[in-house]
Amino acid sequence: MTTNILEVSGLKTYYKTRLKEKVFAVDGVDFVLEDGKTLGIAGESGCGKSTLALSLMGFYFPPLHYGSGSIQIHGRDIMKLSKEQLRTQISGREIAYIPQAAMNALNPTLRIIRFIEDIMKEHRPELTKKQVWDMAVDRFETLNLSPKVLRSYPNELSGGMKQRTVIAISTILNPKVLIADEPTSALDVTSQKAVIKLMKDLLDKQFIRSLVFITHELPLLYHVTDDIMVMYAGEIVERGTAEQMIFDPLHPYTKKLMGSIIVPEEGMKGHKLAAIPGTPPNLKHVPAGCRFAERCSYAQDICRQNNVAVQEVEGRQYRCHFDTGTLKEWYANEQS
Repeated sequence: MTTNILEVSGLKTYYKTRLKEKVFAVDGVDFVLEDGKTLGIAGESGCGKSTLALSLMGFYFPPLHYGSGSIQIHGRDIMKLSKEQLRTQISGREIAYIPQAAMNALNPTLRIIRFIEDIMKEHRPELTKKQVWDMAVDRFETLNLSPKVLRSYPNELSGGMKQRTVIAISTILNPKVLIADEPTSALDVTSQKAVIKLMKDLLDKQFIRSLVFITHELPLLYHVTDDIMVMYAGEIVERGTAEQMIFDPLHPYTKKLMGSIIVPEEGMKGHKLAAIPGTPPNLKHVPAGCRFAERCSYAQDICRQNNVAVQEVEGRQYRCHFDTGTLKEWYANEQS
């Protein structure tokens, strides 16, 4: 019997401008993550992926603010906890976070072991320095990282090694859920493979139970995650298995997104890359109806007038007025 390790319901978070305007970067997001499963989140820059990651961690620092909704980890709503409870009981233990530009997250004046010592001083104060060192060495060796790294300064490590080190440090307390925000960006292909292998090692060795992997490189998720969600303008527009989302997308945005990138598994034969016209809507003034309508080649009057409900078909979800038969017919006619 599967259990949900993370449940998000009606989550709304916003940025407040200098003019006191509320810009909802995450607008009514709902999803669940089952224990032991991996979830990918993809979409264009500015769609709300990173804001969602910060929100799931409870990192509400101005100008980011919590609006409404719930975030439950093992049935415990973190929005009902105090900052102290969130810091000592949840962050690092139940859920951990790898931020964007994690390679720049390490203080260049401290050796790597100091970061681990600081974590243990907060969460495991009963451990001696020798015990912390032995635990760190064991963890690094288990993840195929040299213990020599622990004596190094961040500037002595390559970009890929720094990224893997940050991941190892962030998961030292064996959190139930790891949220990785663009962990492979700005890395070469070899370093990307090393980071992905490290993620899989963390899961295989049960150092983490579940993974949320955020990226704008949708095909990358095929090799990492069980399910994929696609975000657009603060909303989830589609969710399905990795296989479905990569090879049989339903929502017009997902279809266009896949058409604009290379999928190695498909090859380039007969594949024409196409840009998505236009730009995402200004979230200060959200348009009525479907938020993708102005960029969608299939949009009709109903799309610009009526709110769009989420449809569920055989376990997958998508936010569109039209049924799967109509959408697939349009896609087939476009290719012929």
